[in-house]
Amino acid sequence: MTKKMKVTPYDVRGKVNYDKLINEFGVKKLSEGDLKRIERLAGELHPYLRRGIFFAHRDLKRVLDEYEKGNKFFLYTGIGPSGPIHLGHIGTWRLVKWLQDRFDTDLWFQFTDDEKFLYGNKGFKEIRRWTKENMIDIIALGFNPKKTHFLVDTLHAGIMYPEAIKVAKKITFSTIKASFGFNDSNNIGSIFYTAMQTVPIFLPNILRNENRPCLIPLGVDQDPHFRISRDVVEKLGHKKPAILHAKFMPALRGPEGKMSSSLTNSAILMTDSPKEVERKIKKYAFSGGQKTIAEHRQKGGNPDIDVSFQWLRYFEEDDERLNQIREDYKSGRLLTSELKEILIKKINAFLKVHQERRKKAKDKINDFLFKTRSLYKIDV
Repeated sequence: MTKKMKVTPYDVRGKVNYDKLINEFGVKKLSEGDLKRIERLAGELHPYLRRGIFFAHRDLKRVLDEYEKGNKFFLYTGIGPSGPIHLGHIGTWRLVKWLQDRFDTDLWFQFTDDEKFLYGNKGFKEIRRWTKENMIDIIALGFNPKKTHFLVDTLHAGIMYPEAIKVAKKITFSTIKASFGFNDSNNIGSIFYTAMQTVPIFLPNILRNENRPCLIPLGVDQDPHFRISRDVVEKLGHKKPAILHAKFMPALRGPEGKMSSSLTNSAILMTDSPKEVERKIKKYAFSGGQKTIAEHRQKGGNPDIDVSFQWLRYFEEDDERLNQIREDYKSGRLLTSELKEILIKKINAFLKVHQERRKKAKDKINDFLFKTRSLYKIDV
């Protein structure tokens, strides 16, 4: 039985209808004109944009207008550190890195350790451990240390909290309840959290006395936080951020919901061994093929629901090669087992490079952590 679609920052269920989400969330679909403009400014178009993995936006035109006037935007993204990084996490960050490189921008990367403590059942010590481990994986993706600034909510509270209370004063409890389905049993910290997540939208401008626009690439489930943020920051005299929305990379077991590191057989972790990658894909990757080889040769497979093919859209950069695999699978020339082998090789080649970089990244955390200083002084 198919589950009813639900998409919030804290729960994604059912088969996601992205056209329906565009209407429900009030966002705009990325148009051919939007994509051509990005391509003209960047010199190329990232595969995730070409293939519709990033599919919608808010106020992208405004940010690109400013860029063409010479006012560079800055990037903001983040992670709630409560477990290991998996392949579903990094799709957004791979586009972020491309944007950083192509547009020569600063990136502010928020680690919402407070969120994961307030919303989950993990202890703060464990969350701090995952914060460090997540940082290592993010550094290994190749971000520019001179233009990438890690903000940790509890570590950088001294500069974030004074701004967060200004945000919080503009948000009512009824707004939070309506947006996230909270009730009187939610702890008061979770009610406040959206204020902290809003701060990086404008904090870089305060720190540097600038007025740059902010662009936030994110998974579409995070949009409810920023619908609130966009209204509030304007009331505080800051520019609304622009947003690029990504679709979910499907879980191994099927097209419904999204990948989760807590469900170990629904995800491939950045630290998985080649044998573990092979085992998971062969055993759990949802197939769009037929029940028998003979039937598959005759009828072909469905790449639109086949997880191995959907994952290849993230890791096979050659459009012609990807289209050929699609046609071979649809025609029955390519079997599900053969499609899985193609994916296994791709994922393991990617992870081999990542894991080598990961070893070196452990010693670079301090290069990325934003060096705090107090914005407020008391005259004595």
